[in-house]
Formats: sequence, C-alpha cells, structure tokens
Amino acid sequence: MQEHQEHQVDQVHQDHQLNDDGVLEIITAVAPRSEEREPSPETGCLLCGGLVFRTMLAGVEDTRLGTSGTYDIRQCVHCGLEQTSPVLSPEALKGLYQKHYNFGGEKDTLYTRWRERFFFSPCYRLWTWIDGDAAFYWRGGSGRLLDVGCNEGRGTRMYARNGFQAEGLDLNEAAAQVARDAGLTVHVCTLEEFHPEVPYDVVVLSHVLEHTGDPRQMLIEARRILADGGQVWISCPNGESWLRRMFGRYWINWHVPFHISHFTAKTMFHLLAETGFAPIEESQVTPASWVAQSFIAYVYDKKGVQNRQLRNPLRVAALMLFARFILFPALWLGNVRGRGDCLLAVAVKT
Repeated sequence: MQEHQEHQVDQVHQDHQLNDDGVLEIITAVAPRSEEREPSPETGCLLCGGLVFRTMLAGVEDTRLGTSGTYDIRQCVHCGLEQTSPVLSPEALKGLYQKHYNFGGEKDTLYTRWRERFFFSPCYRLWTWIDGDAAFYWRGGSGRLLDVGCNEGRGTRMYARNGFQAEGLDLNEAAAQVARDAGLTVHVCTLEEFHPEVPYDVVVLSHVLEHTGDPRQMLIEARRILADGGQVWISCPNGESWLRRMFGRYWINWHVPFHISHFTAKTMFHLLAETGFAPIEESQVTPASWVAQSFIAYVYDKKGVQNRQLRNPLRVAALMLFARFILFPALWLGNVRGRGDCLLAVAVKT
C-alpha cells in the first residue's frame, strides 16, 4: 500500500492541530504533480479540486463484507466534502463488486421469496410510511424515468407501479436479465455510454452517487439525458448523521471501500449547483434497518470476515423494531435537526 501511495503523489505534508472540541486533527497537504490523472483523495477533492485535507477518522475497515484493507475518512478543508482514502483503482473495485456486491443470480430461495413478498406487500408500504422512504419508492408521478444502478429491478418495478414509464440501467448483465424477465426494459452500459433517443423526465440515483469516483461527471451525464425541467432524485447516506458519531468506525454507512464520497446537504447542493441543477427538495430519514446494521457491525464485526449477522432475519428484525419503536424520539429528532442517517434530495435541470 505504501508503494502505491508513493506512486500516486509527489509529496505529502502533514501537520497536527486541535479543533474547537479539543480533538487532535491531522491536516494533509498534497503536492500536485505535473501530469493529469484521475481524481482521488491523494490528488484533489472530487468536488472542488482542493489539495488540503483534514483526517476525520482513521483505520476504518469493511464491517459488512470483510474485504481487506484499512481506510481513512478525509475532509477537504476548502469545501467540506469527505472522501474515503485511499480510493482503490477501478480494476480493483470492479473485482470486489463482482465478488462481493453485485447480484449473483440468487433467486427462488426462501430468502428471496420472502423478500419479494415483503417488498411488494401492503406491510412494506405501511412500514415505509412509519419508518421513512429512503429510495423514493412511494413517490408517484408520470413520464419517463431512468433508474440508474437498478440491479434486478426491484425499485424500477415500484416506480412503474407508481405511474412512471420506468426503465433501468445497470452494468450487471445477470441482474439485468432478471429485471427483463419481469417485463422491464434495462440497458446494460455506463451512464456515459448511454444515449437515449428520447430524454427522460426523471433520473433516479438511489444510493449510487456515493459509489462513483467522479460524482460530478455522473450528474453531468444525468443532466444530459434529462428533458428540460427534468428532475434528478438522489438518496445517499448523510455525512452529518448523529449515528456516525455514536458508532464511529462501525457506522454501517462508511461501507469502505465501496462508498467513496460522503455527502452532507451542503456539499450535495454545492455539487448540484455546479452541474446545472437547482435543488427544490431536501429531507432526511433514518431507516430502522440502518440503525440495526450499525448495531450489528459494532457488536459482531471481525476483521477480514464477512459479517453474516447482517443477514440474520430474527436479529435484524428485533433490532429494527427496537430502533423504530423504542428509539423513535431520538430518530425523529435527528431527522428534524438535519442529522438523519439518509439524505434525500430532488433537483431540477436548469
């Protein structure tokens, strides 16, 4: 890893200071190199290009899938965007996604059958009404909608049920085929490679933007395929969540190395404005499942080992009920104060 870092930058300067809370912070200044390279925390902020970072949290590990490596969360001192450091190469990330993350063809198992029944049942509608909709699943409307990163099409089907002419876009051919078997139109390519004949009225980036190494370009491409007055819907973890402070390195939404950017409302709106969008809505929710997963990560994490307790239905359900009905006042207050776990933003193309 050290050899990789030395290859990535010419010179790194570190200084230490106490912040207003008396916490020691590490300030990292990265000297630029002459040649152009893909952006990364070692070469510049993904939002403003700044070269000076504050280390907010060190030694973060993958508490979900147990992939190897430790990472730091660094904040650009100029614009405030937080990024995972180091960012793995596209080839390394692709390998991890293929091995651990993407849809692998699981279907017609007890787990998938019960999951399917639950997500398309009145019980799930009631639950999201109580718990909060973190993916725009119950937002109605009409017109053409593109669900970016649709996987096997569960969300795409919900958008179609809500009145939209919904299509999906994903890189995983196996997942796309499952969606097509359900009657959906799914395009297999990157957003940059996608050139529709008719523009869309809505582009959904539900838990997608934090995964890309170039969020600015993703929003530029989303704007390109939108009709005049079209909207982008974004949901992602909230970098100002109070649960992040509570769980520290075990906060489930660090999700290193897969989550590259960690947005707040401020940095999200900054990025939207610079890519040709005007924010029109912002809200926050704290899904009980996310709280449950952070608890499980805190208790059961073992370095380098996949945390299978995250798929334990009884444990997860019990913790979800505890979070929603016992911790309700804290979750509600966090949302009201802008410290909820999930950030949702709607912006219109200008």
